Amino acid sequence: MKKTLFIVSLFLTTIMQAQDRPQPKPGPAPVINIGKPQTFELKNGLKVMVVENNKLPRVSFNLSIDNAPYAEGAKKGVADLTSSILGNGTATMSKDKFNEEIDFLGANIGFSLGGAYGSGLSKYSDKILSLMVDGALNSIFTQEELDTERAKLLEGLKSNEKSVEAVAGRVEDVLFYGKTHPSGEYLTEETIKNVSLADVKSEYNAYFAPANAYLVIIGDVKYKDIKKAVTKAFKEWNKAAAPSVTYTDPVNVQYTQINFVDMPNAVQSEISLVNVADLKMTDPDYFAVLLANQVLGGDFNSYLNMNLREAHGWTYGARSSIRGNKYVGKFKANTQVRNSVTDSAVVEFFKEIKKIRTDKVEADMLKNVKAGYVGNFVMAMEKPGTIARYALLTQTQSLPADYFENYVKNINAVTADDILRVSKKYFLEDNIRVLVTGKASEVLAGLEALKMPIFFFDKFGNPVERPTTSKEVPAGVTIKTVYDNYIKALGGEKAVKAVKTVMMTGSTSIPQAPQPLTYVSKSDNKDRLMVEVSMGEMSMMKQVIGDKTGYAAQQGQKMDVPAEEFAAMKADAKLFPELMTATGKLTSIESIEGSEAYVIENGKTTSYYDVKSGLKVADAKTSEQGGQKSVATTYYKDYKAVKGVMFPFNILMNVGVELDIKLSEVKVNEGVTDADFK
Repeated sequence: MKKTLFIVSLFLTTIMQAQDRPQPKPGPAPVINIGKPQTFELKNGLKVMVVENNKLPRVSFNLSIDNAPYAEGAKKGVADLTSSILGNGTATMSKDKFNEEIDFLGANIGFSLGGAYGSGLSKYSDKILSLMVDGALNSIFTQEELDTERAKLLEGLKSNEKSVEAVAGRVEDVLFYGKTHPSGEYLTEETIKNVSLADVKSEYNAYFAPANAYLVIIGDVKYKDIKKAVTKAFKEWNKAAAPSVTYTDPVNVQYTQINFVDMPNAVQSEISLVNVADLKMTDPDYFAVLLANQVLGGDFNSYLNMNLREAHGWTYGARSSIRGNKYVGKFKANTQVRNSVTDSAVVEFFKEIKKIRTDKVEADMLKNVKAGYVGNFVMAMEKPGTIARYALLTQTQSLPADYFENYVKNINAVTADDILRVSKKYFLEDNIRVLVTGKASEVLAGLEALKMPIFFFDKFGNPVERPTTSKEVPAGVTIKTVYDNYIKALGGEKAVKAVKTVMMTGSTSIPQAPQPLTYVSKSDNKDRLMVEVSMGEMSMMKQVIGDKTGYAAQQGQKMDVPAEEFAAMKADAKLFPELMTATGKLTSIESIEGSEAYVIENGKTTSYYDVKSGLKVADAKTSEQGGQKSVATTYYKDYKAVKGVMFPFNILMNVGVELDIKLSEVKVNEGVTDADFK
C-alpha cells in the first residue's frame, strides 16, 4: 500500500527559504533623505500622512488601525474570520462586481480587521481610494461568507496538526505568554465553530474604529487634492475607539530549562531558545541590540549560523531575532536539525550565547555586520512600502521626526563594548526557555544527558508525564509474524493472493483549491502503478510506473523517471509487499495515532502495524533535498472489505499540508488494463 506516497512530489514542491548571504562592503555611508509626510487629522480621529513622490505614476494607500492586542477567549478566530470576510461584497457592490472593478484598474486592494491597503496607477487614485473605503466601511457580513471562510480556517487548522513546525510555534507562544494572553491564545475547532455571524459584526463594530487609525499615502499625488478626496471618502466613518484592554506581560522562567513536546512523526527537531525582551525603538540600547542580534544569529556569517550550519553541517540555517516593540516581546534563537544531533545543537546554542556575552566581537566582524545592515537599510528605502512603514512607526512608536534620517549614523556609532553590554542584558543564559519539539524515541535520551531540568508538554502546551518512547518487542514476535498477521487481518493469504488488480477512486481537497480533487489509483500484481489527481475534467498530476519505464506529468509537463530511481519505485509499487520474503528491521513498539504499533524499518520507509488489529496504520518515507530531510507520512484508516480483502477507505497524507483522501470505491480485479500503465 506504499504506492500512495508517490503523489507527494506531484502535490508539493519543496520551497527552500532563501538565506541571507554576505553583503558586499559599501562605500561611504549614504545620506538618508526620507520624504517628510504632510499631515492632517479628520474629525473622527483618523490621522493622515501624505508623502508626495512623482518618480513613478503610482500611488499607495495604507490604512492601519493600531489597537492594542486583545484576547478572544472561547471565540478565538473571530478576528481571523472578520478579516477574511471584509471586502467580500459591500452595501453598494457585489463581491464579483467589486473584484471586477479592482481587476479593471490593475490595482491591489485588501482588507483585515487591522486596516486596509490599496495601490495602483495614480491616475486611478480616486477610484482606488473609493473602492478601498467602500470595502473597509461598507462591507456586508453574510452567513454564506462566514461558512465559506470558516471552512477554510478549519481546513488550515487541520493541515497543521501534524506539522512539527506549527505545533512548535503554538506551544512556544502558550508557554512564553500564557494561554490567556493575546499572543498565547490559539485556534481550535471548537473556538472557530463558536463564532457566529453576530460575533463577526460585533467584532467589526468594536475594533474597526478611527481613534487609533493612520492612513499613509505615498506616490504621485498632490497634497491639496488628496486631502480633499480623503476627507470626503471617510466622512461617514463615525468617531469611535476600540475597547481598552489589560493583560499580564510575560515573565522569564526561574531557571534555564528544556520544555519538550513529543512528535512521533518528526524527522527533525524544532529547537527554540526564548527569553523576555522589553525593547523599545526609543531605548538607548536599541541600535546596539540590533547589531548584537546580527552578530549572534541575524546575519549569514553570524555565530550561530557559522557554527551549526557551516562548521557542523547540521542545519540549513540557524538564526536569532529580537525587535523593538511598544509591547513586551521576546528574544528568540532557533533552528531545525536532524534528530541525531538535537542534544549537540542545544549545547552549541549555549556556547555561542555565552561567547557573545563574554567576548568582545572582533572589529572586522562588527564592521562587516554594520556594512550589511546599512546596505539592506538603504536598499529598503527604495520601496514605497518602507517609507509608509517608517512614517507609521514614527507616529505609533513616538519616534523623533529625524529618527530614520539618523538611523545609519546610530548604527555606525555602536561599539564592541556596546555589543557586549547589551548581550548580557538581552540574551540570557540562566533564565532562558529551551523548547524542543521532536521525536522522543530518538532525541530524549540525548537531551536528558545534558543534565538540564526537562518538563514535558502536549501539542497544546498542557503539562504531561514523560512520554514512553518505545517498548521492546516481545519474544517470539518477528517481521514474519507481523507480516503474517497483517495478511491474515486483510483476509488471509488465499484471498490476498487472488487480488490481481486494484482500482481506487476517491476525492480530496487542498487549501485554496476552488473545488474538490478527484483521486484515482490503479495498480496490479506486475508492480505497475498509475496515480492521477484531477480537478474537474483537467488532469492536475499523474504518475505512471510501467513495465520498464515511468514518468510524472503535471499540468501538461511530462518528466521521465530516472533509471536509477525506477527500480526502487517499482519495488514500492507492489500490491502487497508483505507477501514477499520479510526484509528490514523490526525495531520496537511505538504509539502511532494513539495506538501501539510494531515499527519496521526498511530502507527509507518505516511502516507501522497495529499490535491489536494487525492492520497497517501508517508508512513514513524519508527523503532529502537541498540538505534538508523531510518525511512524508501516510496514514491508513477506515478499513472495509472488498471481495474478502480489507482496504483502507481513508488515506491521510501529511506533507506540509494534509491530504485527506476519502475513497468512494475500490474495485478488485476489474477496471484496470495494460493501457493504464502506458
